[in-house]
Amino acid sequence: MAVLDSELTIRQANQDFFRHFATPTASVDVLAAPPSESATTAPDVCGRKFRDLVHPSVRQPLMGQFERLLKGHRDRFAAHVVALRPTGDAFTGSLAATAVSGYAPDPASVLVVMRSGQNEEDEAVVAPRKKLLSEIDARILEGIAAGLSTIPLASRLYLSRQGVEYHVTGLLRKLKVPNRAALVSRAYAMGVLTVGNWPPRVVEDFIK
Repeated sequence: MAVLDSELTIRQANQDFFRHFATPTASVDVLAAPPSESATTAPDVCGRKFRDLVHPSVRQPLMGQFERLLKGHRDRFAAHVVALRPTGDAFTGSLAATAVSGYAPDPASVLVVMRSGQNEEDEAVVAPRKKLLSEIDARILEGIAAGLSTIPLASRLYLSRQGVEYHVTGLLRKLKVPNRAALVSRAYAMGVLTVGNWPPRVVEDFIK
């Protein structure tokens, strides 16, 4: 659990939140006594932007929901989230955010409650932020996700039909899937394609 200010900067957080997001040297011992006041304002986590804790594939739509919350268009929202540990490893979970009003009409802060996924296999499918794709592979993956067949892709990217098929075969092998439909599904599951974007876009973090 964490409290964010109106700029979505983390101001306070509990022990479980630190356990997931603090760097190893600044993490809180979960077997220790209840945290002190200094522990609830650890500089390693507090003062950071919440957007930096979530995977790039879900960042844009999630920030849009926070924006609507802060503008008073809604009181709360819940969402699936892919979050990032300090090591760069990703894990899935759920998020519930609630606006907390002060004396002014606009929300003064946001209370965020996160639950990490319980299924280790589901968590493992989310890829860490690695440079998986070349620029041309990324453009081909975006085209396939948008529903383009080989000939339109070849024309758009100034490649031969055989060139497109060569790169598609490489993508299938790299993501370990049997066909184009599975390629798109796995790319979304791994966070390689940005959620909530059309036309589909590959997250820049995955491009070499």
